[in-house]
Amino acid sequence: MTSLEKKSKPSFRVHGLAGKKTLKGTIHINGAKNAALKAMAAAILFDGPVQLENIPDTADIATLTEILRKLGARIDSSGKALVIDPSTISSTDIDLELAKGMRASVVLTGPLLARYGKVSFPAPGGCVIGARPIDLFLSAYEQLGATVDETDYLYDIQGKKLSPKEITFKMISVGATETLMMAAVLLDGKTILNNCAKEPEIVNVAEWLNACGARISGAGTSTITIEGTNGKLLAPKVPFVTIPDRIEAASFLILAALCAEDVTIETCEPKHMGAVLDLLKKAGVHMEIGTNSIRVINSSPSTTSFKAFDIETREYPGFATDIQAPAVVFLTQAEGTSRVVETIFEGRFKYTEDLIVLGADITAGSPKEITITGPQSLKQPIDGTELTAHDIRAGFAVVLAALIGEGKFTINNVHLIDRGYERLEERLRALGADIERI
Repeated sequence: MTSLEKKSKPSFRVHGLAGKKTLKGTIHINGAKNAALKAMAAAILFDGPVQLENIPDTADIATLTEILRKLGARIDSSGKALVIDPSTISSTDIDLELAKGMRASVVLTGPLLARYGKVSFPAPGGCVIGARPIDLFLSAYEQLGATVDETDYLYDIQGKKLSPKEITFKMISVGATETLMMAAVLLDGKTILNNCAKEPEIVNVAEWLNACGARISGAGTSTITIEGTNGKLLAPKVPFVTIPDRIEAASFLILAALCAEDVTIETCEPKHMGAVLDLLKKAGVHMEIGTNSIRVINSSPSTTSFKAFDIETREYPGFATDIQAPAVVFLTQAEGTSRVVETIFEGRFKYTEDLIVLGADITAGSPKEITITGPQSLKQPIDGTELTAHDIRAGFAVVLAALIGEGKFTINNVHLIDRGYERLEERLRALGADIERI
């Protein structure tokens, strides 16, 4: 448990809409935490203070800020901006307790190893959504010439003189792609990474690094080539501007489909949400899609059945695993039978136990497959029944289930929701939802 989580853990109380579509207003989408976190790590590669803009105010950002400060970096924040000065870093030992609280802390290993030739870190933590092995990182570091020593809970990596190589990841991994891309920036020679992830957050970071002196090509494709700078640190020529959070936008889009009379999702990137938009269109959700906004209008004040669809989560540009849980809540209100296959993480259906308690018709075919039959009204079976946020996205899903349900609901562990959604209850209240933090 991190020092941030040791504080009293809050809950949400939600008064359900009982199927009525009454929410109105505008939701502003924040910067993508999964890009901002990687840019924060990449700041280690610079020779002076770097400015990061459009940074979301989430718990994960706060945790990584604290980790960087413990390494010795100076960090100033003002509104949605951070200034990180890596020149004062005096340690390469990533804090044990803080790293246990978030998976993304492992991304620091690439820049630290590249700049200082060593790094030690614990097995990273974060959401409990199944096995998330780091052997991809360790194997790649060894291919570059580093040595890896492992104790019961700590990895120590030494690599004073790394050599560029051609590395093929045995499976597609966003974290490994980003981390090794950054690790190669300061090497002497050409590093080629094959079977890379293609997420827009990777492109966002790579384009910024290139504008500051890195030589990265192919970001957004399966092969990324990095021409190293031979130890020359990057210059903070331009600030990093975080792209909109496509996961947050898709989450609110599904919420709007189920709960909104008229809601506009603004400052988003619809072009990054193709897989979700295609399925919701087929389901019958009425959307007006602009360049950087999506408006959802429901002509009926009560729930109207949508058409069921099947989902198989895939790496980008496929259907994102992080949208799977909110989509399952949507499918409990859709007409017909849906099949959802989770191909990324095997532990991501825990939240369905709560949905079943509320009345959802969900059956498990395997640990990675469920079937949903709808529509089913969701109700609180017994006064005082409590729901649980099992991870960031499942947490949003149970909030959504409570909003469309009938009754008053308590949702625990919302500190996990805070890791990925900034001030969720305040933003939902602004739309007319009856939700409070307790």
